[in-house]
Order: sequence, then structure tokens, then C-alpha cells
Amino acid sequence: MKIERTVVGVYAANCYIVYSEDTNEGIVIDPGAEGDIIIDKIKKLGLNIKYIIITHGHGDHIGALSEVKQFTNAPVLIHELDKDMLKDGDKSLSNVINKKNVNLEADMLLKGGEEIKVGNLKFEIIHTPGHTPGGISVKCGNSLFTGDTLFYHSVGRTDFPGGSFEDIVNSVKEKLIIYPDETVVYPGHDRYSTIGEEKKYNPFIN
Repeated sequence: MKIERTVVGVYAANCYIVYSEDTNEGIVIDPGAEGDIIIDKIKKLGLNIKYIIITHGHGDHIGALSEVKQFTNAPVLIHELDKDMLKDGDKSLSNVINKKNVNLEADMLLKGGEEIKVGNLKFEIIHTPGHTPGGISVKCGNSLFTGDTLFYHSVGRTDFPGGSFEDIVNSVKEKLIIYPDETVVYPGHDRYSTIGEEKKYNPFIN
């Protein structure tokens, strides 16, 4: 498995392209802005993108969704509790974040517990509410893509509509730090971490 991270938009969101070198098939996680840069990376890598997975519906994670979907023709996956955010710029905060309403229907609604197979890779969907009701994390092998749920030494904001501090702490404690210490955490913003690092130093866990 190979991971390409691109930091996009004024809010410096992490967009991840995750793919297999053996099959050149992969996924895009959170195309938040600057679709031309994301598409250029896909072209240069020569990838066949099978899915676009959205960790949650905020505008800084979906701003380039329409462009990337049009280029890849890949189905868009989002948790069912965040699906309306793809069509409502007020709910997604897109009207504030990037002054652009995505207005797009999801192709597949997730509940959590699904396994998405792409070539020889398997992506496990974990429902991790708190930042938004439909927030998800995505696990593939030793890598955990946590969206805006778990950050380096922190957790996501819960003061937006639908946010819950109790839910996000429970999501982290009950669904994420259960993985081995060497599991690498790839968050929606900022630098990567590990589960072991977060167990030791994240004040919201301890």
C-alpha cells in the first residue's frame, strides 16, 4: 500500500490517495479543495480510482468532490448521517468555508462496519461520531485515516452543529485506541501520529 498526502485549501485539510502498487487501483479520501492538484497526482501516478470516501461532510473535506468525481467517475461514499451535507451548504459549512455548495448525491451510504475491497487492499469503515454525527475513520492494514476525529495530541472540534464532545471522546477511546500502538494515524489536518503516541500524550484520552 502507498499513501499520497496532499494538503489542500485555506484550512489545510489532508487529502489522501491510497493505492496498491501491484494493481494501480486506489481510493481518494476527502478531496477538500484544489481539485486540479488532486487530479494531477492521480494522472501522474496512473491510478484507477475505485472509490471516493468522505470522512465527514464539512466543506473543507468535500470542496473538490465534484471535480474529482467527474474525472474519476468513482462512486462517492459517506456515512448516512452526513449525507445531507453534500447537498446543503449551510449544513456542510461550505457557504462559509469555500463559498461553494457541492450539491451532489452520494452513491453509497455507509453505516460503519463495511469492508471496501480495492484490488488487494481492504478498507474497514469505522463509525466515529462526535465531530459530526456521521463521522467515520477508515482502516487499511496498519494505517488509520481518522478524519477530524483524532488528531496529533488532540481531537476534533465539537462546537459545530451536530457535534458532541462526549461522542468524540467515546469514539476515540472505544473504537480507535483499541488498535496496536504501532498503528499509524493519518488525520484530516496536521501531521501524522501513532496510536501508541496518542495513548501517552493525548489529553483527551488520559
